[in-house]
Amino acid sequence: MTRVGNEFELTVDDVAHGGWCVGRHNDQVVFVRHTLPGERVRVRVTEETTRFLRGDAVEVLSASPDRVEAPCVFSGPGKCGGCDWQHASLEAQRRLKGEVVAEQLRHIAGIERAVVVEELPGTPDGLGWRTRVRFSVDTDGHAGLRRHRSHDIEPVDRCLIAHPGVAELGITDVTWEDTKDVEAVASSTCADRAVVITPTKARLSTLPDLTASSAVLRRFKGGRVQQVKGRRGVRETVNGREFRVSAGGFWQVHPAAGVTLTDAVLAALEPKPGETAMDLYCGAGLFTGALGDAVGPEGRVMGVESGAEAVRDARYNLKDLEQVRVEQNDVAAQLREWADVRADVVALDPPRAGAGTKVVRSIAGTRPRKVAYVSCDPATLARDVAEFARSGYKLVDLRAFDAFPMTHHVECLAVLEPVNPARRHREDQG
Repeated sequence: MTRVGNEFELTVDDVAHGGWCVGRHNDQVVFVRHTLPGERVRVRVTEETTRFLRGDAVEVLSASPDRVEAPCVFSGPGKCGGCDWQHASLEAQRRLKGEVVAEQLRHIAGIERAVVVEELPGTPDGLGWRTRVRFSVDTDGHAGLRRHRSHDIEPVDRCLIAHPGVAELGITDVTWEDTKDVEAVASSTCADRAVVITPTKARLSTLPDLTASSAVLRRFKGGRVQQVKGRRGVRETVNGREFRVSAGGFWQVHPAAGVTLTDAVLAALEPKPGETAMDLYCGAGLFTGALGDAVGPEGRVMGVESGAEAVRDARYNLKDLEQVRVEQNDVAAQLREWADVRADVVALDPPRAGAGTKVVRSIAGTRPRKVAYVSCDPATLARDVAEFARSGYKLVDLRAFDAFPMTHHVECLAVLEPVNPARRHREDQG
């Protein structure tokens, strides 16, 4: 018989990757949400596997000193799944995230390293930062947010981590006919806004009146986005350079992340005038542009991105830099074409699935003196760091940034260098 719905008490031992904490009940591992290490809680089982249970802490019997009242009424067992740590102080959230990153490095890559998660400026309460929010729409046309590990929709009248530019659109205040989901996008540096609508029918239904002006786009099955009204996206400015970013494309969602990560990547790589740089998974060209400015007209930057819209954005954004070239291709395939290229520095910011063995080995084959690897998933980052080690590159620095307060997500920057830099130099000279 299934144990889903059963309740029992346990003491929580440690934090686990993914917004969970872990304890044991009758010698079986139990992953628990809405709790903190050291707490005694009553757990309701939500999922059962042959190896472990998942559950929610529905009652706290002995609270951690790090516990706080969740600021959002939609946060808690069985409610919105968007935030994992609203019940923890911000200081505790960052400490827990650092412990998760350290544990993943230790367990997967065999690296012992203490990790300190840095606070990003501009959000001292951890709220109002998310510049892109995708709302799901129920059968009555009401917009809400998905519950944890569920297709069920939690009706909400606001999202506290949404950027003010998103909140001002009033997505949850209107009815959306024949709509599957609505993504709200707000620029963090200007007044641009956009909504991307995924309809349930072939034709786009009459749209409701929003409380703030915005561009409107339609998302088709397969991800293609079509312009309906206004701009194709929003404009963002980072370190004096303006970027056009398609509404359905990738951009860092925390307002301070663009500047913080760009500065961190440049500090890590120390690109010099005249050098050759690669920017893999380059998106709209955030790091590509900074590297282009750093290597100057005598250098070159080679960017790769698979998304057609992002490539169009990157080429437009960097059209003033003749030393920059952006290719539309799968990164692994493009690196095979560039097998004879020797890069001095490489930046990469892959999706959550990470770079993978083929890409890591190809990067090592270009013999860069430094690699800056930006990642939003510590597990795949640790896996790829281990592959870099097998390819002759060691982890020399790691920074972590709290770019997603109230959630379990954390942005990391791993810096890698050749284990034997003298050999790399001899090979290049020879």
